[in-house]
Amino acid sequence: MPEAAVMAKELLKVRDLHAWYGESHILHGMSFDVGEGEVVTLLGRNGAGKTTTMKAIMGIVGQRKGSVVFEGTETIGLGSNRIARLGIAYCPEERGIFASLDVEENLMLPPAVRPGGMSIEEIHAIFPNLKERRRSQGTKLSGGEQQMLAIGRILRTGARLLLLDEPTEGLAPVIVQQIGNVIRTLKTKGFTILLVEQNFRFAATVADRHYVVEHGRVIDHIRNEDIPANMDRLHEYLGV
Repeated sequence: MPEAAVMAKELLKVRDLHAWYGESHILHGMSFDVGEGEVVTLLGRNGAGKTTTMKAIMGIVGQRKGSVVFEGTETIGLGSNRIARLGIAYCPEERGIFASLDVEENLMLPPAVRPGGMSIEEIHAIFPNLKERRRSQGTKLSGGEQQMLAIGRILRTGARLLLLDEPTEGLAPVIVQQIGNVIRTLKTKGFTILLVEQNFRFAATVADRHYVVEHGRVIDHIRNEDIPANMDRLHEYLGV
């Protein structure tokens, strides 16, 4: 386990996490921590196991073993619906916008899993575009607006830990900047965020710490303030 002193109160603790899709063994002992109120990034190349880690935390992989403790509760034996109700929400890379529903209907779709979720008005304050487009069909939105809708949707649920999978993938630089502003705003509101990213330059603008993932395990841990001194290592890890 790389050195990873977490100053904040520990919210998520992952230890020796393994996961399979059928016969394919994808995660080979993932171990990391996320402190309350932190933004933490999983960095790595395609196929490293980053998305599978998020799905394993949510309990939506074929098989998993190890330990995933959230707010002191071991979740390995729980179904995905029970895990969500503990206060964890997953925003997948494919966004999952329903074409037959308008923006507001998409926004209202997930159930509140615990108290403290944002109101529609609060979500509109963070994402003004969603208010303007609230009667538009979900899939008529731009890629950036669909990403905002996907993030906005999980803010209603009352989840405290947000799992964001490649939120900037395929978006124009100006939209990437907006997504960064949103993540920083959510942090100030007390949300804890685990972020999957390949773009470490973006990750460095929002995250406190970074775990480098390779072949389904964590191979390094870098604090955000230490990125400039570790650029050569990151280039080697990520092939950029």
